[in-house]
Amino acid sequence: MKKKVVSVLLTAAMVSAMSVVPAISVAAEEGDTITVGFSQVGAESDWRTANTESMKATFSEENGYELIFDDAQQKQENQLTAIRNFIQQEVDYILLAPVTETGWDTVLQEAKDAGIPVIIVDRMVDVSDDSLYTTWVGTDSLLEGRKAAEWLNAYATAKQIDAKDINVVDIQGTIGSTAQIGRSQGLQEGVDKYGWNLLAQQSGEFTQAKGQEVMESMLKQYDNINVVYCENDNEAFGAIDAIEAAGKKVGSDIANGEIMVISFDTTNAGLTDTLAGKITCDVECNPLHGPRVEELIKALEAGEEVQKLNYVDEEIFAADDTVDKVTATNSLDEEGEYAVTPITQEIIDGRAY
Repeated sequence: MKKKVVSVLLTAAMVSAMSVVPAISVAAEEGDTITVGFSQVGAESDWRTANTESMKATFSEENGYELIFDDAQQKQENQLTAIRNFIQQEVDYILLAPVTETGWDTVLQEAKDAGIPVIIVDRMVDVSDDSLYTTWVGTDSLLEGRKAAEWLNAYATAKQIDAKDINVVDIQGTIGSTAQIGRSQGLQEGVDKYGWNLLAQQSGEFTQAKGQEVMESMLKQYDNINVVYCENDNEAFGAIDAIEAAGKKVGSDIANGEIMVISFDTTNAGLTDTLAGKITCDVECNPLHGPRVEELIKALEAGEEVQKLNYVDEEIFAADDTVDKVTATNSLDEEGEYAVTPITQEIIDGRAY
């Protein structure tokens, strides 16, 4: 295991939080094994499983790494313990996929004091000093939510469905997580902008079982639901089970009694349900972060500067071709046009997850 030597030149290389950040100088000899400690949220979803597999495949012994993996089982206190263990073990890099955004200042300060670069993966952290982490890799959850909202508006417009006739329930993700915050905000902006009826919001904790439980409860409370906005695929699977068990039909024909399911992640099972018409729109959240994280580590090893924020590219898939594109604004206030791809079996077969 290498010992870290933090450069005394760090203060001369400070830059703004949204631009390039300096690499931390690490003493490295060619051929050394790089030790990486990875604190993963848990295994709550198909997406999370794919994310974990991407990390394990990338940071393997064959690729020159020693990976110390910790499954936090959805508990922040477990992640705090894991990070402190990584520090004691003098790992070369700490990777953190945080349960929620807040509560990280103290432990990340400890990592910084130890001279260990921290790379945040997937969800974001909300800290008082963003120099407490080196860089971040993940999805733009707010953009995802805005894509879904713009797709729903474009679909309703194409089908001549009045906004006042759209009755939405939101099965939210783990409250306080980046994905939940961004996707919930994207929906709320759509509600405010277009005038849909947002009947209820409740966390499904990103799991199929909880998603089904929440949907069952919502169906008992409201008899006019025609859109279910699920903040990940596993919640959508549970919602579909609940809808069908209640004798109702999932599908896109909301003008004639069907209940539309909108989802996020685009897992293999999620896209399979999209092909079957059970999920009408599925917005991608790319879980294959391992290779991108390794690129950043290699840059840091070489003493190079890296971007503070590293967004991954993501697509939109739909059950049909009613909507071919949407215009949405990302978290950096940059407006873009995003294609909507009608799903096919060939697309599903060709994907890595």
